[in-house]
Amino acid sequence: MTVQNNYDASSISVLEGLEAVRMRPGMYIGSVSRKGLNHLVYEIVDNAVDEHLAGFCDEIRVTICQDGSVTVSDNGRGIPVDLHEKGLPAERLVLTTLHAGGKFDDSAYKTSGGLHGVGSSVVNALSEWMDVTICRGGYIYHDRFSRGIPVLELEGGLLPVTGRTRSTGTTISFLPDSEIFETTRFKTDDIKNRLHETAYLNPGLTILYKDETPETAEEITFHEPDGLTGFIRDINSSRETLTDIVTFSGTENGIAVEGALQYTNEFHENVLGFCNNIYNAEGGTHITGFKTAFTTIMNSYAREIGVLKEKDDNFTGTDIRNGLTAVISIKHPAPRFEGQTKTKLDNQDAAKAAAKVVSEELVRFFDKNLETLKTVLSCAEKAAKIRKVEEKAKTNLLVKPKFSFDSNGKLANCESRDASICEIFIVEGDSAGGSAKTARDRHFQAILPIRGKILNVEKASIDKILANAEIKSMINAFGCGFSEGYGNDFDISKLRYDKIVIMADADVDGAHICTLLLTLFYRFMPELIYEGHVYIAMPPLYKAMPAKGKEEYLYDDAALARYRKTHKGKFTLQRYKGLGEMDAAQLWETTLNPQTRLLRKVEIDDARVASEITGLLMGPEVPPRREFVYRHANDADLDI
Repeated sequence: MTVQNNYDASSISVLEGLEAVRMRPGMYIGSVSRKGLNHLVYEIVDNAVDEHLAGFCDEIRVTICQDGSVTVSDNGRGIPVDLHEKGLPAERLVLTTLHAGGKFDDSAYKTSGGLHGVGSSVVNALSEWMDVTICRGGYIYHDRFSRGIPVLELEGGLLPVTGRTRSTGTTISFLPDSEIFETTRFKTDDIKNRLHETAYLNPGLTILYKDETPETAEEITFHEPDGLTGFIRDINSSRETLTDIVTFSGTENGIAVEGALQYTNEFHENVLGFCNNIYNAEGGTHITGFKTAFTTIMNSYAREIGVLKEKDDNFTGTDIRNGLTAVISIKHPAPRFEGQTKTKLDNQDAAKAAAKVVSEELVRFFDKNLETLKTVLSCAEKAAKIRKVEEKAKTNLLVKPKFSFDSNGKLANCESRDASICEIFIVEGDSAGGSAKTARDRHFQAILPIRGKILNVEKASIDKILANAEIKSMINAFGCGFSEGYGNDFDISKLRYDKIVIMADADVDGAHICTLLLTLFYRFMPELIYEGHVYIAMPPLYKAMPAKGKEEYLYDDAALARYRKTHKGKFTLQRYKGLGEMDAAQLWETTLNPQTRLLRKVEIDDARVASEITGLLMGPEVPPRREFVYRHANDADLDI
């Protein structure tokens, strides 16, 4: 093989304007899936919310239009339209230039969700078109773009004026580019949840949501004058609460900290963090500061009133937070996030500020509310006792894992020890498991057969979960342990497989098995999902065998419908009712071969919503589940 050594100046590419965004959109919005699509809406809404934080906006309108576009309108000051020193109107500079905006000094915004100055320009770059109307200084200004490029001529170097008005504000409409995104249909439930959260975090703000799509048309007004109190009340609306809602707030070194908490009779903790109205899915320093201070305070009280004796160990943070629902919201003048999508806060001063406010305000509250304090410490005491019992149970129930073929032949392990290339397929049934063992590539693919439907962990006690043979075999095979409400023995660095693939039949029973496995992973090994290791295999539903021509696998009913329209001539159709009906060669070609298979990656867009839906659908309460099913029946894919 000949290697051409022509690496010189001509090899260096310079992407002008917004070209870099269109070439690498994932760097700016996380992905080009529906999650990234929704992120476009959030970027524009966040800019409008920043106007509210600055004291100039109290109403935002968000409209999902029938043609697939979105319109976001606010009654703020309006984007500046005067001529910038760069020779362009400020509005056009903001919408066509990365790292341009009013968030880089304190004159326009003291705090804001946008800090990189790339949000609105990225939305512009990734939209088929963007239309902008600005009401400012008594005039109405208009601008329009096509994939980030202006299409209107300036008049004397300034934006065209289309009328006069006494109002102020900005209206931005955009149509996501189908050349960029996998789908251009928004996940409106997630958008509504995000808008509702924003209303809770800003009691003086009203957000008007409208969906003009015929099949999902609706109008909702989000206005939450009770703020975080209402937020906690909503989260715990279907739970048995043990305390009243406790609120606290304060400012430390220019960082405003606000929080609310309540205890419920629940197995898990639920602590949500926000910085400048942005939900931080992975938490960050403000959450760390809250947890550290809260743990210290509660242990101090426990010793002071005699719940903990001198010889007793302190409660762990997990003990103390058992059953806790909390929302921590800070306003920071110069936040640092890990990544443009702002999933984790990185400022160390945020931890200090949160800890200081929590230490002062919660001590002041609990000094005056002894009964609430006793309830919290009672929860911690109960959690600590259960934790100690379960630690013994884990030692007895979980055998030392073997990184080889199990003696009972259940796990057919792979030969490679390089976790970065290894895959494990969880297969239901001996028949499908036998075919998979024969079909796989032994070098990097492991097969773990399970029998039937595993335990529903949302309804079971921890001792029953750990005693379940199928769950034990998965824990031992993965190698990274198990985390639960009273402790955490999970270590993602010890994971033996880069991909964990659920391989179930494409029917109702297979879907149920898949759901039970995902519930297990989400509740007790959530890092597997958050770090992108969990996949669902997509075996074909049909095999079309024409009288003349090449056989073709069809993965769903839509593919079959397309095949019927495009194929001329007679063909025989085979319907696969289960993986066990495929021979080894077919299973390899359709489901195991990395070159030809289809895998669906499991992702979580919103941890709070995911937790609520998991508890709703998999928990013991029937009426809420029935209501959810009725409400979303039209969204279901039916296996007829």
